[in-house]
Formats: sequence, C-alpha cells, structure tokens
Amino acid sequence: MSTVPATVLVIIGAGPRGVGVLERLVAGAEESAGTVLDIHLIDPHPPGGGRIWRMAQSELLTLNSQAEDVTMFTDESCTIGGPIRPGPSLLQWAEGIRTGRIVDVVVPEGLRSQIDTLREGSFPTRQLQSLYLDWFYSRIIGALPESIAVTAHAGLAVDVTERDGRQLVTLADGSVVVADIVLLALGHIESGPEQEHLGLAEFAARHDLAYLPPAYTADADLSRLGAGQTVIVRGMGLAAVDLIVLLTEGRGGRFRRSDEGLLEYRPSGREPRLFLGSRRGVPYHSKIASRLIAPRPERRFFSADIARHLERGAIRLSLREDVWPLIAKEILWAYYHELFVGHPDRVSADWATFAERFVPLEWDGDDLRRLVDGLVPDPLDRLDLARLDRPLVGVSLATSGDLQRHLRDYIRTDLLLRSDPQHSATFALFSSLLSCLFDLGTIVDSPAWTARSLVEDLGRWWPNFFSYVASGPPAQRLEELLALSEAGIVRFVGAEMTVETDAIGRFVARSPLVRSDVVADALVEARLPPIDVGNTLDPVMASLLRRGIGSVERVADEDFAGTTGRLLVRSGDARLVAADGNAHPRLFAVGPYTSAPFVGAFSRPGTNAVSFQENDRVARAILAQAAEERNLVAVRAESRL
Repeated sequence: MSTVPATVLVIIGAGPRGVGVLERLVAGAEESAGTVLDIHLIDPHPPGGGRIWRMAQSELLTLNSQAEDVTMFTDESCTIGGPIRPGPSLLQWAEGIRTGRIVDVVVPEGLRSQIDTLREGSFPTRQLQSLYLDWFYSRIIGALPESIAVTAHAGLAVDVTERDGRQLVTLADGSVVVADIVLLALGHIESGPEQEHLGLAEFAARHDLAYLPPAYTADADLSRLGAGQTVIVRGMGLAAVDLIVLLTEGRGGRFRRSDEGLLEYRPSGREPRLFLGSRRGVPYHSKIASRLIAPRPERRFFSADIARHLERGAIRLSLREDVWPLIAKEILWAYYHELFVGHPDRVSADWATFAERFVPLEWDGDDLRRLVDGLVPDPLDRLDLARLDRPLVGVSLATSGDLQRHLRDYIRTDLLLRSDPQHSATFALFSSLLSCLFDLGTIVDSPAWTARSLVEDLGRWWPNFFSYVASGPPAQRLEELLALSEAGIVRFVGAEMTVETDAIGRFVARSPLVRSDVVADALVEARLPPIDVGNTLDPVMASLLRRGIGSVERVADEDFAGTTGRLLVRSGDARLVAADGNAHPRLFAVGPYTSAPFVGAFSRPGTNAVSFQENDRVARAILAQAAEERNLVAVRAESRL
C-alpha cells in the first residue's frame, strides 16, 4: 500500500462524460508513477447512465444512433496522449453477452430479448444503453489499481466553496466532501424559464390550462394532457419524437402492418390530439439506411488542412461568409460524385465532365443550378441545400387538409431518399456533412471568429442545421408519424408557427402557410432548453457564477457583442475561467454547457472521436495538477521538519 498521500478529486456528474473522464484518469494514472487518487463521484442517479441515460425511463425511448455507432472505448484511431484501452461497441457488447464471451453483466429480464435481437442497424433502447454504461463503469471499478479508490455518492451537489486552497463540495443532505480538485461533468443542465415561458405559464395557471415549458421529455409531467385533448406542440425535433411516442404507444396504442405492408396505428382512446409546428414546419430528417456504392472522392473544397490554412490567413473569420460556402461545396461535391459514379444511369454525363464544370461555380449560384438541371433529369436526384434547410419556403396551401397531404408526401419522399439504394447519394450527403463537422472542430476555438459568428452561427445555426440533416430519428419514427397523421392523432400546423393567447383564455397557433388557426387548452414546448448557464437551475453552477469563480463566455468586436450562454473554460485543459479572466488551478468542467468544442452524445468507433480527445486532455491536466498537489504537500512536510 502506498504511503504517498492521496489527491482527492471530486467529479460532479456521473453520466457518460463523467465516467469517460474517469476511465482516462485511471488509464493515465497507471503510467504515472506516484499517482494516488481518492476519487468521489457525486450524482443523484447511478454512475454510468446518469440522469439522461438512467434505467428508470420508458422502454419505448431509443437512441437515435445505431448500436454499432456507439462506443465508450478508445481505439487505434485515437490521437491521444494517454494509453489506448480498447473495448466493445454497444453492438459488440450485446453480441458478447449472447455468445457468452461477456459474462460479467446482470441482465434484467425485460432487457434479455433486446440483447437477443440487437443487430447491425438496430437502434437500441435507452435502457439497454444504460446497461452498457453501467457495465462500462463496473469494468473501470473492477480493474482499479491499488493507488486509486473510487466512491460513488448518490446525492446532489449544491455548492463548491474554497478554504485554505481546498475545495469543499456540499451535498443536499448537508454532508461535505473536502477535495483538492473538482471536475464538473454536469451533462445537460437545466436553465430557468425565459420571459416568454414565464408569461405562458402564468397565463396557463390563470385560465386552468396545461403548459409544459422546454424540458427533457422523459422528465416532463404528461399527466395533464388528457384523452382527446387538443395539444399544440411547438417543436418537431427529437424531443417532439419522444413526446409523441410517450403519448401514443406509451398510452396503449399499437402499430401494425397492413396486408399491403403499410404501417397503421390503432388508437387506445387515451391519446390527445397533437398539432405539430416549428420554424421549419417539418420533422428532422430520418437516419439513413443506404450505403455508398462509389468510392469516396478526395476532399476538394473543405478538410481539416483547408480549415487550418483558412484560419491561419484570416484576420476575421465568419462561418456563414467564409467557411460555409466551402462546406456547402464539399457536400455537393461528395453528393454528386456518388450520384454520377455510383448511378450513371440516373445522369446524362460522366463524372469527369460534370466535375470540370462544377469546380469553378458558386454553391448557390444560378449557373450551378442550370448545370444540375441539364445533367440530372430526376428532380429527386438534385440537391438544393437552401431548400434542404427550409423545405416549406415559398409553399402556399389553400387548406389545412392540403397541408396534411403535402407533409405526408414530404415525409414519404424523405424516407425513400434515405432508405432506397438508388438514392445512396443521400448517404454521401450525410457522410460529407459529418466529416465537415469534425474538420470544422479543428478551428472552432480560433480567435479569428467574429463575435456574431460565434454566437449566431457556431452557437445556433450550424449545430441546428447539422442535427436537422444528420442527427434525426430512426426511419421507424417517421413511418410512425405518417401512420399517426393518417389516423388523425397528429396534425401539422406548418412552418414559422407562432403561438399566442386569446382574450378568453386559450392558446392559438398559426402558420402563414394556411389560413387556419389551431385553438387549444394545452401547449407543450417540445424542445430542450437553450444552453444558458447564466440562467441555470443547477445550484453548483449558479453559486460559482454568482461568486465570480466561473464566468459566462462573452464575445465582442466592433460589430457585435453578446454571450454564447456557455461556461467559459480554458482551451486545452478545461479549467474554469473566472470573472477576472484567470483560470482556476483546481476547478475543471466538461460538457455541452462549456465553451469547449462540441463532442456529441456518444463516440463512433474508428473515428478518432473528439470526445475521447477532450476526455484524455482533461484527464491529463487533472493528473498534472494532482502531481503539483503532491509536491505542495511534500514541501509543507519538509518545512515542518
């Protein structure tokens, strides 16, 4: 047993990000002589899944990632300083349990069938993901070296204060953990209601209406939404998908295949009537089932090298003006390469001819439009990125019935483009967009970005566009949405939907697409709250900000001033940056609420995932700080001799 005093580390938040950093700490400490750590995990929910991926939620809720695309383990693709510790993806883990290669898992009876049926292309339930994350955490704990101890506290951290250089972490039950270093891994932290939501909640209370503000859907109280009740749903993304699942199949309705193979919905009679609308007025695009036929083309217009070259030569950098045109051109390049090379029967020229004419043209210019129209006969094969982003712009419909038919046709077309092998160019669109996301990440922390681009483009438009195009629900969910629309359970309101209140105490939704208002006594904000740590409901975060220990990222130049709403952390090691601009030596933070690069929910195997790079970088910074703490202890001990 080591006589070296332990460095006490508290990790607040034991979800995937917290235990991901824990794994990197353990891996790195094994290579660091003299490292002795006493690690405390603090979370009201069990370690591994945390709040979002906890076991205690509906078995109907699924990931929007396929099982083979989810891993918690580093692999040979990772360019990290710490050691590689490979392990199974979610799919490989399930296969290992089925075949008996993995035996250290206690599978609840209700999940056994899910493991038995999980295959490539499956979208696992969040409960199954929770079991995988629990196993990942148990594997870490089971292989701890003697120099590391881990204690999990099932509680809520409410404050972090400092005394004599040590961090005092207070829990809701009044207990205190005294630490040398603290890592915040809070995940999706809740924000307080915005002014509009406060007004709507007050209106609802005054008129005895049902109003659900933005929240994680699995935590929302849906009991006030009654059978047959008209409910306006603002939002058509993943939160809306979860809401629809819980209010339909979750209330006893059932889907079945007709003799013709079409999905039909049989109501239970307990469902409300859901009226869906949003700014786009359409659901997120479904996940893609097709694969590439042609080999991937060489990157031509945007890549990591091009991004870094652009950043080095830029005094001011705007995403929409300087970078997006290159990304758009790269996406179109990949899309049409797959179409012309993989499906020569669908075009009227060869790839070389098209490519030569394509290269000098603007991505959104009339010349490119004429080139594509002349060589790509079927309009379904033509990619218009502006239309992809806002498909209902310019659409005018006479009646609500026309709108329902138009949206159902739109969804059917989307499912066709993302499942039929003849439209594998849509997979090239997805693949290229994903690569561009990773490559943009290499310069996302550049000081050259304009303040407006940081707030409006990188903070809002770009992640929203990416999620809408490339991170939507499984195709099954859109097929179910069609069936629910046909059954009259779901109706579409349209694009640019607004919600107002009327004089007699009701919610009113309308869209400029049709002259038809929806009047309801229930309104659900089917979207996650925007990231705004300055308005956080998390007590630890609020306390640190109030005392100036942490700060909200603020940006300003001669044209724009604003805030990204994120906690400011130092690039490279994720230390909290205080209000005076200094980085705290012993407080670190990781997660989507920080100014660090976006890393996504989970890592895809073999992609040198950004999340592993960030976790490893932060872990190594913590280990370096732990070494410094040991040196300080040694110096104090010598001074007392």
